[in-house]
Amino acid sequence: MSKIIGHKKRIIVTTAAMLAIGGGAAFAYWSAAGTSNTTTTAAAAAENFTVISSVAGTALSPGSAAQTVTFTVTNDSDGGQRLANVAVSVANVTGGAWTAVAGCSAADFTVGSPLVDGAPFAATEIAAGDSVTGTVTLQMNNRVGVDQNGCKNAAVPLHVAAS
Repeated sequence: MSKIIGHKKRIIVTTAAMLAIGGGAAFAYWSAAGTSNTTTTAAAAAENFTVISSVAGTALSPGSAAQTVTFTVTNDSDGGQRLANVAVSVANVTGGAWTAVAGCSAADFTVGSPLVDGAPFAATEIAAGDSVTGTVTLQMNNRVGVDQNGCKNAAVPLHVAAS
C-alpha cells in the first residue's frame, strides 16, 4: 500500500509541476510598442528648368545690327515652378568670365534685356511641362581706338540662366 501511495504522490507532484510550467507559459505575452519617422524632399526651385537658345542673324561686326537670340525655358518638374529671373550674358558655361579668345572679351558685346512676347520679362508661374519663350539681342560694340581683330570668327558664348 505504501508503494501505491508513493506512486500516487509522484504522479500528483509531477502533474502539479507540469501544470505550473504549462500554466506559466499560458500567461506569457510579448509587450510591444512602435514609432515611425520619415522625411521627403521637396524639389529645389529652378533645378528642373531646361533652357534652350538659338541665334538668328548675320555674323557680328563692330557697330553692326544686333542678332536676335531666342530662348525657351521649360519646366520639367511634376509641379508648377516660379520663373523669377532670366539673365543672359556673354559668359562661359558656368556663368563665369569668358576669356577663351585672345583679344576678344565680353566687353566687346552688349546683351539686351530679355523680352517675352515682345514685352519686358516679368516673373511668371510655369505649369508642369509648360514653357516660356523669349528673345534677347546681342550686338558687337564699336570700341573706338580698340583693336577688335581677336573677335573675328569668334564663337561668342551666351549664358542664359533661369531661376
